[in-house]
This record gives sequence, C-alpha cells and structure tokens, in this order.
Amino acid sequence: MIRLIALLLSAALLAGCATSPTSDASPPPPPAPDVAADAPAVYSLVIAVDGESGNGELRQLLDQHLDIARYRASEAALSRGELARLAAAAPAQAQALLETEGYFNAVANVERDAADASRLRLTVKPGPRTRVASVVLEFQEGLADDANDGARALREALRRAWPLPEGKAFTQSQWGSGKSELLVRARAGGFPQARWAETNARVDPENQSAELHLVMASGNRAKLGELRIEGLQRQSHDSVARLADFERGAPYTEQKLAEFQERLAKTQLFDAVRVQLQPETVEADGTSPVLVTLTESSLQQATVAVGYHTNNGQSISVEHLHRRPFGLSLRARSKLQLSRDLRGLELELSSHPQPDLKRNLASLQFEQDRSGDTVAQNLGLRLGRLYEATNDERLSYVELLRARETTGGQVNTNLALSVNQQWIRRRLDSTLLPTDGHQALALVGLGYAKGGGTEDSGPFGRMQLKLGVYKPLGASWYGSARAEVAQVVAHDRVGVPEKLLFLAGGDESVRGYAYRSLGVQRMGLTVGGRVLATGSLEVARPFTMSMPSLWGALFIDAGNSASRWTDYRAVVGYGAGVRWRSPVGPLRVDLARAQETGKWRLHFSVGIAL
Repeated sequence: MIRLIALLLSAALLAGCATSPTSDASPPPPPAPDVAADAPAVYSLVIAVDGESGNGELRQLLDQHLDIARYRASEAALSRGELARLAAAAPAQAQALLETEGYFNAVANVERDAADASRLRLTVKPGPRTRVASVVLEFQEGLADDANDGARALREALRRAWPLPEGKAFTQSQWGSGKSELLVRARAGGFPQARWAETNARVDPENQSAELHLVMASGNRAKLGELRIEGLQRQSHDSVARLADFERGAPYTEQKLAEFQERLAKTQLFDAVRVQLQPETVEADGTSPVLVTLTESSLQQATVAVGYHTNNGQSISVEHLHRRPFGLSLRARSKLQLSRDLRGLELELSSHPQPDLKRNLASLQFEQDRSGDTVAQNLGLRLGRLYEATNDERLSYVELLRARETTGGQVNTNLALSVNQQWIRRRLDSTLLPTDGHQALALVGLGYAKGGGTEDSGPFGRMQLKLGVYKPLGASWYGSARAEVAQVVAHDRVGVPEKLLFLAGGDESVRGYAYRSLGVQRMGLTVGGRVLATGSLEVARPFTMSMPSLWGALFIDAGNSASRWTDYRAVVGYGAGVRWRSPVGPLRVDLARAQETGKWRLHFSVGIAL
C-alpha cells in the first residue's frame, strides 16, 4: 500500500515538470519601473535663517549658491529622485557656505511640509560668528630693512590696509582679497617681486576665534634702469626719453611708470603706449630695464565732422594734423570750422615735449562770431609754453588780439596785447564720465588795449575762475555743481575788445536762455559785460538698473553778466534732461524754462566743459 502511494506521488511530480517552461521560451516581463522617482518634480523652497529677517545677507548667500535653490529657478527638468538627492545634500552645503562667512558652528536641516510634500523648508541656525583673535603680519627681504625709511613707511601702510584686524568678523572673501590687495600694494610701492612666503588662518570653532599669520617675502627694492624703446620708426628716441622724468637708479614705483605712459599718450604721437619694468633682469648696478613699447600714429591725419549744436547751429569742421612737418620735432595742426553763427580758422605749431616736460606753442587764429548782437571779427596771435601733467596743466602765453566789432551801425577796431597765466586742476574718477571729484580753471591776465573810435587806450586786467564738482548721492543718485566768476578790471572808457568781455546763457552757462544772450543792454542790443557770475546745481540717476548708461536729470541754473557788480542781477533757468553716458562722454539733451521770459528752450551738448 505504501509502495502504491509513493508511485502515485512520483507520477504527479513528473506531470508537474512537464508543464514547466523550456530554456528557449520567452523570459517573464520585468517589474514595472518606479514612475514616481523618474517623474518631473515641481517644488518650492523656503530658506529661513535664525536671527535674519527679509532679504538678509546669509539668506541671499544660500539662495544664490545652494544647488537646490539654483535648480529651482532653472528651466531644466528635475526628477523626484534628483530632488531627494539635492535635499539630502543641502544641509552640508549650507554649513560649508556659512563657514565662508565665519559661521563654523552652523546647523541646517531640510523638512517637507506635512500638508504639501512639494514644499521644502531649509532652516539654518548660524550660531556665533568667528572673529579675528590675533594678526601677525611679518616681512622678509627688502621690506624688512628698518634702516630704509621708504620700506618702513610701506610696511606700516600695508598693516593699516589689512582688512581683517583684531575683533573683526572673519570671512573667506576678505581673507582672500586682503592677501591679493597687499601684494598689489607692495608691488606698486617698489617691490615688483613680492610674494607670500606663508599664509595661515587657524580657526577654533569652539571659541569662535581665528588666529592669522602671514609672512610676505618682498624681494629687493627695484630700481629704474635704462630705457629700452621698441616701435620707433619716424619719431626720435629723445622725444620719448625726455618724458621719462626719472634718472637711472631711481627707486621704482608703479605710479612713476604710469605717469610716464600717460605723458607719452598725451603727445598724440602714438596710437598705443605700454611702459613696464622688467624685474627679472637685474643689471650689475642693481637696476632693472624699463621697456617702452610703442605703436606710432600715422604721420598725417585728417578729420571731418558734421553736426549741430544749439549754441552755433549746424556746423562742419575739417582738421589736419601733421606729427613731424619737414622732419622737425614739431606738431602742426590746422582747423577750419564753418557754422551758422561761428566761422573760424586756426593754425598751430607746437614742439614735442622738452626736457622740462613743457611744449612751446605758436598759433594764429581768425574768428567771425555772429552769435550775439555784436558781430565780431577777431585775429589773434599767441605764443606760449604748456606744461601737461597727469592731473594738472599750466599755460603761459602772450597774446596779440585785433578785434573789429560791428554793433548796430557802429564799427570799432581795437587792439589788445596781454600776458596770461592759466592753471587747470583735475581730481576726477573719470575724465570722460566723472561721478566723483572736482576740476578747476583759473586765469589771470594783464594787458594794454588800444581803443578805437570814441574809446580810450589803457591798461586792463582779466581774471576768471571756473569750478566743477561731482558727488555720488546714495546708491543711485549723483549730484554735480558748477560755478564761474570772472571780471575785467579797467577804466570805463578803455576799449577792451569784445572777445575779452563776458556774455552768459547757453548749454554750459544758464540754460533756458539763448547762447551769449545775457549781457549788458546798450541801445536795445546785448554786448559783453566786464563782470560775470553763473552757477548750476544738478541731480541725476539712471532710469533703470538694466540701462545704467541712460540717466534722467533735474537742474537749476542762475547767473548773468553786467558792466559792474553794482548792476549785476542774476536770472534763473530750470528744467529736466536726459543723459546718455557714451564712450566719448555724456550726451545731454535738456529742456529748460527761462524764468525771466517764461519760454522753454531745448539744449544739446556733448562732453563736460571747464
């Protein structure tokens, strides 16, 4: 019986094996993919930093640099699995970012909203901030020389410039930028091979303190050696060398070479100028050569300009420049200008800079001015010397002026011989587009005038002062002010030429009034006065931060000209304008109202005037 049961069980097992799949049959289907993990993730992220409200600095830091925050603003698809990975990595990333700002005990965690799983919240507790406990700044080599007053002064300046003194919060950005800035200062101050021999920041997270230790190896103080000039073809070696303004063996500073480079550029003899020390080469006397690389300008240059100006109307001008006429170390310039109210011809010869950095000038000028009620034809001869430094200019000149003036039906011919001295000072953050600083012009002249007609001959003096100031006002507002005061001192009957007198009104004077329309009224006509005072206040700002070169402005001007100060009465103009800060200077379009007449006037101008 038992044997029968076993036989039946064996038969059943064999029958089951016969129904199993064979080796060449199709495999079973794979499990269904995890659709939830691969589906695109849509999520929102809230970053909360304990102790901060609104758009705090730490919150902005995390929002800009955390991966999970940056992907939130990206248009790239992000799977739920990738979102989970970013959420898991976010706390460690947040802690690393806060360490760069001096928070070495920060705690961060990410939580999902219980009601909405797509809402994430990153909570950060920065903890106490690490501060600098001590700073040791040491110097080796040339800067360590206590016997050298220059090295000692530079060491003290570098220590004052270090941005992380004791007690200040430690940040990685200031640690890195501070080291770079000190190297730049040391190299500019005469040690071009300065480098860091050691920099170490020991941070103690438990005590929230940082100990800083820096060692600068400065190398030896560089000395200026021979000039090695490359690129000269037509211009002479002496025309370049005399502008160096330093002797062989003089201590090197970056400023000396920068001023040398600027003087070369101002000669208008070169299209490109580069001046650099070669500190890797040291001669037997301890000096390093100065390499001057030049690209000469073309020998001759002609410029044609067509335009319109509200002062003089439509105009065309042709200018020609010869940088070495007849093979001489001279510069010859001629200019012809034709406009609605002003016509002129100018011829000028100037020497290349002399050893004292001055240039000799000689010019002949003819001008016909119809902009006022007096039609003036002026012929002038000027001889002088010009000194041009980086921020300052001095011009001394003698001028002989012949003036033929027609006022109504009366014609006068005057002569004037004068000796003049002019100073210009500029302290601007940019000479083309200034926003901070000041510039000034002062002129003093003494002369003798030979009157014509009913006017007497006699001596005269002439004084003029102009001032322009620029100042930032907060984050995006900018202010500017200008003033001008001038006077001719002479007896009332002395016939001083109209060109040496003063008229106000126009783009750079009192806007709202026509160019040179403010002066002395004589028989219903406006003529030049012997005293002048004008001033202007203006505020401006960009229309939008996305267009930083396009500004809007509000302004008020005041001023006038008169025969004497007792007769002086200022008139006012005010209005609004648009400024385009172009690569060649500000282009200004102003709409101004003259308070005296109640009329509006449109003004156009380019550049800044002094």
